[in-house]
Amino acid sequence: MFSLIIPVYNEEGLIEELVARSVKALESFTTNYEILFVNDGSVDSTLRKLIEARKQYPRIKIVDLSRNFGHQAAFTAGLEMALGNYVAMMDGDLQDPPELLAEMYRMINEDGFDIVSGKRQGRKGKRLRVATNLFHAFFKKVSGIEDMENSGNFSVMNRSAVNAIVQMKETIRYLPGLRSFIGFRQGYVEYIREARLEGEPKMTLGKLIVLGADAIFSFSKFPIKVCLFLGTIGTIVFFIAGIYALVGKILGFALFGWSSTVLSIYFLGSIQLIFLGVVGEYVYRIYKESQNRPIYLVKKFYDADAE
Repeated sequence: MFSLIIPVYNEEGLIEELVARSVKALESFTTNYEILFVNDGSVDSTLRKLIEARKQYPRIKIVDLSRNFGHQAAFTAGLEMALGNYVAMMDGDLQDPPELLAEMYRMINEDGFDIVSGKRQGRKGKRLRVATNLFHAFFKKVSGIEDMENSGNFSVMNRSAVNAIVQMKETIRYLPGLRSFIGFRQGYVEYIREARLEGEPKMTLGKLIVLGADAIFSFSKFPIKVCLFLGTIGTIVFFIAGIYALVGKILGFALFGWSSTVLSIYFLGSIQLIFLGVVGEYVYRIYKESQNRPIYLVKKFYDADAE
């Protein structure tokens, strides 16, 4: 069986085309499949349109979450409920073309890959394109994961890889990073990411920053290294300044005035605040993990037997 996971949040204008293209793409290479739409707390008619689509396409299943838990949590729900020997993840805005699933499936079956991801060679549309490209380049640099650049959620995995990811139980998740972390043999399909077909993008600049922070704090020591670097520089600068002040006092030439003193205090205070912010971020994440709350909650599951 082939499982396709698609999280959706307020996508009422896209549902019909999303369903039609996804079904057509899957039926081009398999007759045994399921499509798991994860409704991530939509407040428009998304759920109603998905239920209507099930009448025409009975292989559609709907995981209706109790509220909006976020993109990564919705994908996690799909991964844990998918039954397929092969499992695909795809965004619900049609920027990732479902027609590529056939080639990704072929690479796993014929070329021996365990995971095949879509690697973006470019993007149509200008919204957040620069910010997204900068994040991927920066994350690749600081995380040490070389194969992560321009690779998002769009992917196909075999059951062994899916089981490995499902074992990861952290609350704050970045699935592309987890997908690279588990290893296995990974391949890539290059494509141009389409502009959004309809509606407003759900990944705003603020959400991109939060996702970027989750990725960096989860897979990199970069924040701690920045603190260490700033602390070292501050220590060296004020060690030199102390020697200069001592020599100046011995030799009797004028020292800096109040402005240099105030700037020194502000400089040291700023470094301390940066340290506190980074340490606080790690403490918060430890606290979130220690709560051991579920990553998502399912309100209702519409499977083959549900109405």
